[in-house]
Amino acid sequence: MFKKYRILKWIGIFIAFLLIITTSFIFWLRNVLPSRDANLEQTQTKDLVYLSENIIPKRGKILAVVTSTDTMGNSGKSTGYELTELARAYYVFEANGFEVDVASPKGGEAPVVIDDEDMGAYDFAFLNDPIAQNKTSHTIPIDDVNPDDYSAIYFVGGKGTMFDFPNNKVLQGIVKDYYQSNKVIGAVCHGPSALVNVMLDNGRPLLENKKVSSFTNEEELLLISDAKSIFPFLLQDKLIEQGASFNEGVMYLDKISHDNNLITGQNPWSTWSLAEKMILQLGYTLKPRQITGEENAVKVLIAYHKEGKQKSKETIERLILKENQTIDRVLLAKHGIIAAMKVNIGDFVNLLSLVSVAKNCEAKK
Repeated sequence: MFKKYRILKWIGIFIAFLLIITTSFIFWLRNVLPSRDANLEQTQTKDLVYLSENIIPKRGKILAVVTSTDTMGNSGKSTGYELTELARAYYVFEANGFEVDVASPKGGEAPVVIDDEDMGAYDFAFLNDPIAQNKTSHTIPIDDVNPDDYSAIYFVGGKGTMFDFPNNKVLQGIVKDYYQSNKVIGAVCHGPSALVNVMLDNGRPLLENKKVSSFTNEEELLLISDAKSIFPFLLQDKLIEQGASFNEGVMYLDKISHDNNLITGQNPWSTWSLAEKMILQLGYTLKPRQITGEENAVKVLIAYHKEGKQKSKETIERLILKENQTIDRVLLAKHGIIAAMKVNIGDFVNLLSLVSVAKNCEAKK
């Protein structure tokens, strides 16, 4: 009886300790993370210098393709295209002189996924842009698309693409013709599912021996543990199965692959660099753009994973104190939490310490 009491006592002490630690952590996190700008949600395109000044005359058109699927198979989980993956690329294309049309397998209003934590100025501007919103609520049925009207095609990610891109014969025909005529093809995150099952005129898979990136198995399974039973396949596995040379970067960080006229990106954080690489592949010099705080956070995280904590700290100090740029502390913290989910306590502690470094640097400005 006494032994049982002692065990219960220690369990109670342990639970109390965890509560204290958890409460302290939440308090600390609230203290080091910035509050969202109250005006951010009201952002208009006219508020963004990149879009409103030094406007480039129209050079042509780019077709963005989004999913029509709003549910992940029989799971009951909602899905759609990822807003950030469309909005950011859309404005890169527009700013660099290309009109953007939006198509989908079924046409009409496309289902959308909006992750509040990832929303930035360009994403809110997209939601407040009546022209862009009209295009997403009245997408062109892919069957009605005239491929000759466009200089390039861009496949927006979103888990719904796994269900309505891979077996769409019209999409396959457009991709095949674009690739063989050397037109630019871009795809991000789950968007490369549009490349699956595309056969060239020589009878070989388009993906064979192509350097390609997409949402990885590791990224998929961390967020959806039963992904193998929900999706018809894991995208990384399918790309490799069809002969691709899979180019994997750090989890949830910017990574693109460029193989002639085929440009693919690993995840949502690859959207900016992928869209700009498409403009370069089209033969144009990029219009200058202010790098976002999220992109700078990605630079810090890449420095951490490739060169260690000290190098990432130096990157923070350079960006904030010398170059007067901003860093998204929320994204740094999220990667710390991802490390905790993977039971990597060292990275968890180090990444959260970088949040404090960023805050302290901002205080010195």
